[in-house]
Amino acid sequence: MKLVPLADRVVLKQVEAEEVTKGGIVLPGSAQEKPQTAEVIAVGPGGVDKDGKTVKMEVKSGDKVIYSKYAGTEVKLDGEEFIIVKQSDILAVVK
Repeated sequence: MKLVPLADRVVLKQVEAEEVTKGGIVLPGSAQEKPQTAEVIAVGPGGVDKDGKTVKMEVKSGDKVIYSKYAGTEVKLDGEEFIIVKQSDILAVVK
């Protein structure tokens, strides 16, 4: 199966990085706050704004992004977890 986002939606996969404390203790993902960094998996064709103009998608598959903390809808597909967000919930592209 494949997730294909509609309108200005973007499918993200969270990037889970181990965090090491100043004392050298490695914190597993379950002990950390929810990460806000993700990889773009799929991008919709673009939405329509209130004036009827097409909204250009500014991210593409493979981009690393930072998104709003409580944004999106979490979905599980084939044992993998994804987040579907609106493009406006993406705050920055990490380069």
